[in-house]
This record gives sequence, C-alpha cells and structure tokens, in this order.
Amino acid sequence: MTKGGLPKRQRLIGLWLLLSGISLLGGAVFAAWLDAQLAPSGATRVALWLGSFSGGVTIFLAGLLLERMLFTPLRHLQVQLARLVANPDARDEYPPEGWLKGLGPDLHRVRESWRDDRSRLATAHTEGARSAAKIRQELETLLQVLETPLLLCDHHRRVMLFNQAAEDFFADNTGLGLGKRLEALLPVASLQQAISQLPNDGAPRELLSPCDDRWLKVILRRVPGSDGETLLTFSDATASWSSEMGVRAELADMLTPLRQHTASLTSAADALIQLRHQGDLETSSLRQRLEHVIQEEGATLGDNVAKIGQLLDDMQHQGERLTPMWSNDFWQALDERLDPEHRLITPVGMPAWFKGDAPALIALFDSLCKHLNAHLPDSGFEGEMCLGNKRVYLDLIWHGKALPEHALAEWRQQPLPSLPLSPNVADVLRQHASDIWSLADDNGIHARLRLPLPAMDRVGAPRETAPPRPEFHDFGIADLPPPDEALASRSLRSLDVVAFDTETTGLELRRGDTVISLGACRVVNARLLASDVFDQKVDPKRPIPLASTAIHGLTDADVAGAPPLDIVLSRFRDYVGEAVLLAHNAAFDLLAISHHGVTFDLPVIDTLLISRALDEALDGHDLDSLAQRYDLAFPPGTRHTALGDARVTAELWLALLPRLEARGINTLEQLLALQANAFDRQDASA
Repeated sequence: MTKGGLPKRQRLIGLWLLLSGISLLGGAVFAAWLDAQLAPSGATRVALWLGSFSGGVTIFLAGLLLERMLFTPLRHLQVQLARLVANPDARDEYPPEGWLKGLGPDLHRVRESWRDDRSRLATAHTEGARSAAKIRQELETLLQVLETPLLLCDHHRRVMLFNQAAEDFFADNTGLGLGKRLEALLPVASLQQAISQLPNDGAPRELLSPCDDRWLKVILRRVPGSDGETLLTFSDATASWSSEMGVRAELADMLTPLRQHTASLTSAADALIQLRHQGDLETSSLRQRLEHVIQEEGATLGDNVAKIGQLLDDMQHQGERLTPMWSNDFWQALDERLDPEHRLITPVGMPAWFKGDAPALIALFDSLCKHLNAHLPDSGFEGEMCLGNKRVYLDLIWHGKALPEHALAEWRQQPLPSLPLSPNVADVLRQHASDIWSLADDNGIHARLRLPLPAMDRVGAPRETAPPRPEFHDFGIADLPPPDEALASRSLRSLDVVAFDTETTGLELRRGDTVISLGACRVVNARLLASDVFDQKVDPKRPIPLASTAIHGLTDADVAGAPPLDIVLSRFRDYVGEAVLLAHNAAFDLLAISHHGVTFDLPVIDTLLISRALDEALDGHDLDSLAQRYDLAFPPGTRHTALGDARVTAELWLALLPRLEARGINTLEQLLALQANAFDRQDASA
C-alpha cells in the first residue's frame, strides 16, 4: 500500500490473484476430501464441487468488479485531478466512471467554477493592466529597434532587461540572460565597484572594460527613483583604444626625438654658415664634422618621416571605416547594386572574412564591372575570395583576357561620384593600402582582377538573424530573494533552473558511449524563457551506431566538425552559472556529463523522482507518459532531440510546481528530501 494513497496496482492485483488461487486450490482439496469421504454421485457430486470452488470464484469476481468499478475509476480521477491542478485548462479525458460516475456533475461544477474564477481574474488583470501593457509594448518596440546595446540590472546586478542589440553585441557569450548576474557577462571588478558607487540622480559614469578580445566603453547610470536599478549601454571601443594605445602613442613617442634631431640639424647648419668664410685647418676639420652631423641628422629625419608616413598609412588601414565583412555578403550586396533583377555575380570557392570600407568597395567594383562590360560580352562574373599570407585577395573573374596595365591605369583615375567627395579609384585603393592588377588563369579561358585586402582571424559564416525575442525583460526578477540567500531555503518559484538533456551514442555510458548532443533551456521566476537556450552538437570521436541514429536521427555527418565534449561542457557550465540543474531521469544525464574535466557541483532536480513521489500508485513516469498526463506537447520533430526533451522537462517542472506547493513542499531543501525518499523507495524495490 502507498503511504496515504491508493494501493499500488501491481501489488493489489498480485494480492487478489493470490487469494483467488489459494481459495480455488483450497476448494479443490476440500472437494477432493469430501468426495473421497462421502462418495456422492450425480447432482450431489456436482453441487459439492461447485460449492467448494464458490469461495475462490467469489473472490476472483469481487476483485474483478472492484478493479473495474472502483480502483480504475479512482486512478483515472487521480490523473484528472493532477492535470487540473497543473493546468486548469487541460483536456478532460477522464470523466468519473464506474461507482464514481455520480461525482461527474460535482466535478464538472468544481472545474467550471475554477475556470470561471480564473477567467474573471484574468479579465480583471487584463483590464487593469491595459494601460501599462500599452506603455510596455511601446517601450519594447523602442528597445527592439534601438541599435545601442543596453542592459538593465537590479540592485543585485541580475539582468532584468536587455534588447536585441545587446544580444547581437554579446553573441556567443553565454553570460547574457534574464536573471543572470552581470559578473557572468563581464567579470570585471572595476565594473562592479563603479556600479556600487553610482549616484542616485541618474548622472552617467563611463568605464572602459575588457571583454574577450575587445575593449568596451560602458556608460552606467542609476535609474532615478528605483530600487538601485542600473542601466548600462555598451559600444566597442577596440578600434579607438587600439589607435590611442598603438599608432597614436607611437606618433607621440616619436615627436620628442624628432624635435631633438631637428634642433641638432638647425644648430649644425647655423654653425656651418658661420664658418663659411674661414679657411684655416681647424675650421676645415670642424666643417667636416658639422657636415657629417648634418648628414646623419638628415638621414635620421628622413627615416623618421618615413616611419610617420607608414604610421599614417596604418592609421588609415586600421580606420574605423574598415569593418569586417563576409565575402558572400559582399558579393550579394554588389549584385543588388549592379542589377537587382538578375544575378550577375556567382560566388565561387570558400567564403571568408576580410576588412574593408563596404560602400567604397561596392562603388569601386560597380565602376569596374561597367568598365569591363564595355569591353567584354555580357556573360556575368564570378567572385572568389583567395587566402594569402597576411592578406586575402578579392577576385572578380570573367571569360576573356586579362586587362592590360594601361587600361587599369586609366581606370584608376575614374571618379566614383556615388561616394562623398567623389574620390577616384586610386583614392579608394589608397584608403585600403592596396592596389589592383589583372592576371590570366592557367586554364587560358578566364582572367581576373585581384584586389588584396586585410584578412581577419574570424572564421565561420555570420550568425543568422534571430527572430524577434518573445521575451527580453522580466521586472519581477527584482523581487526575487538575494542571490546570496541560502539556496536550500529558497522558494521553488524563485529558483533559477536550467533544464537539460543529452543524446548519446548509446546507453552504455560506462562502456564508452558518449554525448553527441546537449540541449538546455532556462526557467527564471517560474517562467520558461523561450529563446534563452543552449543547443550544441558534440563530436563523439567515434561512429554513431545505426540503432542510436534510429532513435535521435543524428548521423556522423550531423556531428562532423562539432567541438569535442570537454569544450561543449565548459561552455555549458558557463551557461548554467549559479542555476539549479533539472533533468528527467537525471542520473543518466549526469553520468553522461561527468568525468570530463568539468565539475557540476550543483543541486539537481529530477522530474522522474518527483512524479514517482507524487503519484506512486500510478503507472508510467517516463517523459512521454507524463507529457500526455499533463497535456504537454512536443512540437513536431523535437522528441528525442536534446533541446526538445529539455523544453518538455522544463514544462513538466512548471506543471508539477502547484502540486508540490499544495503539499507544503515550497523550498529546495524540502524538494530534495522528497526526491531522496522517492529514490530510496525506488532503490529498495529494485
């Protein structure tokens, strides 16, 4: 029997069958004894045997009747009540039946009253908040189109709001997310100190902060009248900072010796002029030394002037107008400029990043294509990015011969009137510290124009534009308990929870099977954040068995080029931060991510154990059964994907929350104790 609940179905059926069997066997023995003692015949003998079996048959039929008319309806009623507590709007699949059928109208009345109350409450809330919602919608629209990255933090430095520009600005940084501490995004002590010293009148403070390989200019201001909330805006100061500390610093350092050389040269020239009309031997020797000094200082000045010229070229080369570009994006932009209706340029080869002034380069190639079209048949072009040693080569390829140098010299002087101040081609080339030349390909069919440009270390195609975020703020975060409050005493709804799931090469993790996909999502303030996700394929360094592919659909080609598990786990640990882990059948997933150099010493919530603890009498605690029980849906194609299962686990957790609270389980400590008891019972029955 379960503690305070329905009898466990398997035990009840076992007991029923045992009693029936004993009764039938006892009846048979008793009938055989009476038959031997009394030796009845005919109808008397038949009556004796039937009477002896009547007890067992009665117990069997009574058990069957109780199971169909009472116990099965009770279990269905338990499932329906659990579903209604988790979601009052869930489907009504188990109306009272059997001997409980009479409760149907009462249960229907309770459910409808509950729904009506919720509807009225929601209506009142909607009407009362209509004005605030309108203001919020306008604010969200404004923030979404604002190109300046910004964050809003509460007085515990937890992120309450960030806009799309901030998400793009901190792309690939797992430290950005609602409810996460600012230290996870920018672990800089000076930033935390600056926030603590901000004035309350909203006056801004500026700070230069390192972040990965960039220098960020951070403007901070306290929100006036708030509970210590801070608004932060960001800009990339790497180029200007590098210029200040690089070329400009070198120029400043060169100024003092340049003045010294100039003064020495002037003094030597003045002395030489004064000795012009003296012809004695001593004067002749002095004149030779002065001439030597003038020659040396003149040469030094020449070298310094050359260095200054080089530094100026570098400044121009590193100017902020030279921005990173993806070659395929450049060819597409050029194509749209040349002929929006037809595709004239076909990108070939491997795309790559380069640095350039995009508008100037597009105007330059636009001029070149028009120049080539005057000499070549209109057959279109190919665009290719070739990698050099320290530079990349932007090549425009066509059918035909290479352009002669005199044609290029003429073209270099062509003005580009679409650009400000109408520079000519040579000016744009000078801006990029580059030049052009034309050469014929080895196949004798094609020729190309080559333009060298600065290369970049960046690899991989640009990230696809993300759809608008369904949520980018949660002002309720400010009402959560302080982060330093004892985790065990934190209420379940205030927990920052990361639900995760793994897909593996097989189930034998202790015999070499390993992770091939890791997915996770975050629950903050008892709300599942739709876009705050972690979804990463893993290279398992071993073939994926076909039997495993049949389950999760992942093949060797799907994980080719993915990072190894230790790298993914390190990123996942950064994503988790200080959150509590959540998984379904967590023991398996924890084993999959353990012993790979990354420690996950965090509390773990297991929805499987919670479900067993709440509904021990019910069968089916796997993820599919629980999703069906609580009316949760897997979007098509997401079952047995790491992220899809993690999301359903998170929704399952939110469905279990009200049932836990109804039983007085409100803190993490109480929940872990419930889990531990469920695990012990499971372990004892195993």
